[in-house]
Amino acid sequence: MDKRALPLDKIDLASGPIFIATMLWEAQVLKQRQRRDVDDLDHATLDELSDPSLPADALVPIGYQRDDTRTSLLMLAGNVAVSLAFAGAYGTLTKKLYDKRRVTFTNPKASFAATFIAWDFLYYWSHRLQHERRLLWANHVTHHSSRYYNLSTALRQPWQGYLTFGIFAPMPILGMPAHHIAKAGQLNLLYQYWIHTETIDKLPAPIEAVFNTPSHHRVHHGANPQYLDKNYGGILILWDKLFGTFEPELRRVKYGLTTNIETFNPVKVGYHETVDIVKDVIRRKGLKNKVKSVLGRTGWRPADELGTAA
Repeated sequence: MDKRALPLDKIDLASGPIFIATMLWEAQVLKQRQRRDVDDLDHATLDELSDPSLPADALVPIGYQRDDTRTSLLMLAGNVAVSLAFAGAYGTLTKKLYDKRRVTFTNPKASFAATFIAWDFLYYWSHRLQHERRLLWANHVTHHSSRYYNLSTALRQPWQGYLTFGIFAPMPILGMPAHHIAKAGQLNLLYQYWIHTETIDKLPAPIEAVFNTPSHHRVHHGANPQYLDKNYGGILILWDKLFGTFEPELRRVKYGLTTNIETFNPVKVGYHETVDIVKDVIRRKGLKNKVKSVLGRTGWRPADELGTAA
């Protein structure tokens, strides 16, 4: 690794103990607060879920559930294992792309600053595409599968991250070195850890206007109709405001999927959508329908399953 890289190794090493300490702290804080049941919005009306004309709801947290937290930690372990398995291939491919770069940075600080912003911009599009395209959703659905929202939810990471590598491929071609790309990505992910919490309400307006915050990200994890497919930003919420996907937090959030999977089995959590894709490809007739079952928009179904034109 280039010795000019920013010295983040100590942060990397400290992240594990920090995760444990902050989750224990959060669990204790939430025990002292009024909490609602995870099922409290299962029979809510559309107004209760989405009406923007009503006064904003107070933040009432759900807290932790042991099996849910265990699953999130197991998903993290699997994610780390898969990432290590692919690390060599990622590094080799990134270096080959960098060797074909069109730009060369002479100032390491400028290089890292450009990489940091570029990663956050491409993360927005990666995140958005993982919601909008079924093959990529098969990876990201893991992270949304919890009906709880706490710091352990941030650790519920997918096992098929290799599906999104190509979205970040322009970075080395634009002269951003591998060690800066890796560190920008890791900082982006670490930033998003603390926003997975119900212990923090809305922050001062200037912060909410620019950055992704717990309030903005609670919206992103919501299954409420008006919250679906909103607030994709990693560090900056400005991308959502620029590209029309921003939604403020007003209603209580119903966390999880529109149809929850009702399992704590990490293998099922990690691969249930992939299995469903395979089943759809096998049972659906016609090459076009089979291809769209994999590469089409998330939730797409052929006309004969809808009763109307697709």
